[in-house]
Amino acid sequence: MEAALDSKVNNHSNKPPNFWLKGLSVLDRRFEEILIVSGFLMFIILINLQVINRYLLPFLDIGNMTTWTEELSRYLFIFVSFLGASLAIRKRESIQVSILTDKLPVSIQKGLLLSNTLFMFYFSYMMVVNGFELISFQIDTHQTTPALSIPMAVPYSAVPIGFALIMIRLIQMFMKDTKEISMKEGLLGIAFAIVMILPVAFLGEAAIALVLFGYFVLFILIGMQIAFALGASTLATVLATDAIPVDFFPQTAFTSIDNFPIMAVPFFIAAGIIMGGGAIIKRLLYLSDELIGFLPGGLALVAIITSMFFAAISGSGPATVAAIGTLLIPAMIKQGYNPGFATGVVATAGTIGVIIPPSNPLVIYGVVSQESISQLFLAGILPGVSTGIVLLIVTFIISKKNGWRGERTSFNLKNSAKAAWDAKLALLVPVIILGGIYGGFMTPTEAAAVAAAYGIIVGMFVYKDLGLKGVYQSLVKAGVTSSVIIMLMIMASIFGRLITLEKVAEFVAEFVLSLSDNKFVILLLLNLFLLLIGLVLEALAAIVILTPILLPMAVAIGLDPVHFGLIMIFNLAIGFITPPVGVNLFVAASTAKIKIEEIIKGNKYLLLTMIALLLLFSYIPAISMWLPELIRN
Repeated sequence: MEAALDSKVNNHSNKPPNFWLKGLSVLDRRFEEILIVSGFLMFIILINLQVINRYLLPFLDIGNMTTWTEELSRYLFIFVSFLGASLAIRKRESIQVSILTDKLPVSIQKGLLLSNTLFMFYFSYMMVVNGFELISFQIDTHQTTPALSIPMAVPYSAVPIGFALIMIRLIQMFMKDTKEISMKEGLLGIAFAIVMILPVAFLGEAAIALVLFGYFVLFILIGMQIAFALGASTLATVLATDAIPVDFFPQTAFTSIDNFPIMAVPFFIAAGIIMGGGAIIKRLLYLSDELIGFLPGGLALVAIITSMFFAAISGSGPATVAAIGTLLIPAMIKQGYNPGFATGVVATAGTIGVIIPPSNPLVIYGVVSQESISQLFLAGILPGVSTGIVLLIVTFIISKKNGWRGERTSFNLKNSAKAAWDAKLALLVPVIILGGIYGGFMTPTEAAAVAAAYGIIVGMFVYKDLGLKGVYQSLVKAGVTSSVIIMLMIMASIFGRLITLEKVAEFVAEFVLSLSDNKFVILLLLNLFLLLIGLVLEALAAIVILTPILLPMAVAIGLDPVHFGLIMIFNLAIGFITPPVGVNLFVAASTAKIKIEEIIKGNKYLLLTMIALLLLFSYIPAISMWLPELIRN
């Protein structure tokens, strides 16, 4: 009996530790997620209140609402971005180049993974240390925010807190990885790290640009996340050459994203994710099918038309492919389409998502180049619509030649009208976004916030296919996806300081202009270079890295910066459907469960069509510049 009593006492005494361990485990899994969702909901509400207050409730202008809501939203966005970056580390979601590392022996891959983690940890440590020094400076100088008058140390604390969380996640990743590698592989990873960083001690007299780009290329080749490759290469260069103070890093990490226009990115991503998984996309597909599904290649044409509609909602190529491909690729294969062609059509149609506004790459280009996002959106309308129309024609010809057609053979006006009515709430989204921007009612960021709120309201209360869990999951995914982009911009800004210091952009411009004084030849070389970059570098990374370098050269040969932005985005959109980094290809291939080689073979004519369109838009600026120039005049 005493033994039984002791057993009960022991079991009871074991419960609190188990309870707390379970609680800590839940906190570990959900900490960033809960804060990301809370932050997202708060700044969506704040920006929507800002718009409502401006037009519907001007008599409730509480304490200059537009000013303080914008400032508070920016600071919440910065915190959410760093929380998302920490969560992305835990989920191992990143943009990186793995062409070389994938071909190496597994033992070397594991060693390089370990060395990458060590470099990322040290960079994060430096950001934490210097970040807290920056906060101390803010406290000592009593600096406050313009609208809310809170100490600047509060928003600036996002940087060290964010990187401290990243350090924790890197430690967890390190501990998990070390369980799966042998002692030999671990020592190999440490040896790699030592060998790679050793030259820093002897590079004091070397050219800053040479060290910077040398380390950047090295880190990219060993598979480091591109954002951290930018930051780590800059840190290595600064440690080797004392080019700039290290305490510049955390300050730039904050100021580079303390920017209202860049907030359009997470909002558009959230809107696309929320609307891409429910009734809205299905209604758009049904409408497209009723309009053109009776033609040869009906479902393939539906994929292109729906991509054009959904592009005006999501602003993302891969999101468009994922939303449409899941439903249409299996249906096309079932109807007898060649699997490679069916998958290739959806992948290619998805490129329209980054050309037709709202486009996340155009927003990023606008922020980096400091060009008007509204002007860039206008520049994308005619090329985007033209691309869709030409793809429709080419797809129709290929499908008719191969005898691919749907079950219906005629157009039904009544069914089309009903489908249009059913899809009315989906069709309103582009009207709200673009009408709000070009009607002068909203900024692009405000329009994106309204679109995100609209998607939540319609999904939860009208179509009722989106519950609280769905909203939670969508906002978490949007937080992680957007944070990967934001971290790229942060690190590119740090990297860009040395590029500016060394006048790399001027050197590139002078070099290219020395090759030829013919504008058309230089433009051709520029396109070839960007096409090659699109083969190996993800589009958003290419934009933040290359825009400061290439834009001065484009301006020097007489290109309008807005036209150059469209050229750059179109080139990189083609990169979405070309291996080895073609994101759309991999998303579509995973949906269809077929090999990339099969998609490339089936997609060759559509790829050639995209290249022909690129040349057309490059050499006839009026196609993209007609609408922006109308507004300017």
